[in-house]
Amino acid sequence: MADDQSLRARLPENWRRVLTTRATVILVLLVALLSVATAVINIWTPNPGPLHGYVPDAIQSAAAFTGALTGFMMVGSALALRRGLRAGWWATLLLLPLTAAQGFLQSSQYSFPLVVLSVVSIPALLLTRTRFDKPLALTTTQIAAGAALVGVQLYGTIGGYALRDHFDGITNILDAFYFTLITSSTVGYGDVTPNPASVEAMLFTMSVLILGVASFGIAIGALVGPLIQDRISRTLGKMTESQLQLLDEHLLVLGYGELTEPIVDELADTGHEFVVVTNDQEAATALTNRDMPVINGDPSDEDPLRRAKINRAAAILVATNHDAEDALAILTARQLAPGARIVAAATDRENSKKLKRAGADAVISPAQLGGHLLVRSALGSDESGLIDRILESE
Repeated sequence: MADDQSLRARLPENWRRVLTTRATVILVLLVALLSVATAVINIWTPNPGPLHGYVPDAIQSAAAFTGALTGFMMVGSALALRRGLRAGWWATLLLLPLTAAQGFLQSSQYSFPLVVLSVVSIPALLLTRTRFDKPLALTTTQIAAGAALVGVQLYGTIGGYALRDHFDGITNILDAFYFTLITSSTVGYGDVTPNPASVEAMLFTMSVLILGVASFGIAIGALVGPLIQDRISRTLGKMTESQLQLLDEHLLVLGYGELTEPIVDELADTGHEFVVVTNDQEAATALTNRDMPVINGDPSDEDPLRRAKINRAAAILVATNHDAEDALAILTARQLAPGARIVAAATDRENSKKLKRAGADAVISPAQLGGHLLVRSALGSDESGLIDRILESE
């Protein structure tokens, strides 16, 4: 019984939410992997199922090839779900019926688990829809890269189809898209070529090649660039922009010192989302190495607090060894977040009123509180359990 209570005490307050959310993400990821595996198996070793005679072979083959593509797309949506993105939820909701339909049309005995798991995942996704509410924040570069990539493919497809009489191998819109894809990616199998006698076709092919290479380069830079930035930010003890965009209803800890360390440890144990803002580079690096979110900056400056999404914070904690610096941090925090609850710790209990005048809603004196608890514990009052817990944590 005591072990059960101890286990529950170590669990975060929102453990049910965390568990169901992770279960949904795992289900979606399993569907994605199963979709790819089923498609590959059905392509290489077809095993006709009970519906094989009712579904044309061309549709079965198309469902197998597109099933692999859908599976890879669902891997991306599962990663978006892991970040809590609403766009990932919508993408998954659209892809799950598609994977079920593709598994059904493949008409193979290997497709049955894919259909069942896809159907089971849909209600699980609907029940957890409120867990994925983070907006998708794209930079201008990423939007431009995506628009350029799509624009080039549309340009090549429409133009290739319009000039189909000047090409050997283009008879429909799918052939035009295939020509654009292999040309812009510089693969060029040689099965679709411009007519040597057509100047328009040759000039169009060169334009697709130049624009395609440029758009692919921009797209790769937009994807790889943030990854390099994330790695550099982690090395320097900073949170990445993508991590900052996900902050919501978190606790904001301003400053770091001897008083702050047990606060951060307690927050980490409870599993509540928090961010530390400190201008101590060594402390920031140490927190980053422990996988704790930190922003390297002066807690009394506005820019670091805005980056920490102070306007979304559930509460603000200020507890360092310097009351004067804490007062400046409280003044700035109160100005940026007038409605947020600010709790501060006063190293010198005589500064408690000053910190309250600076904007703190509650000020606790660790020395005064410690003395009170020690006396109450010595007298055998109910606070002795709290003292035992503190001593055990030490």
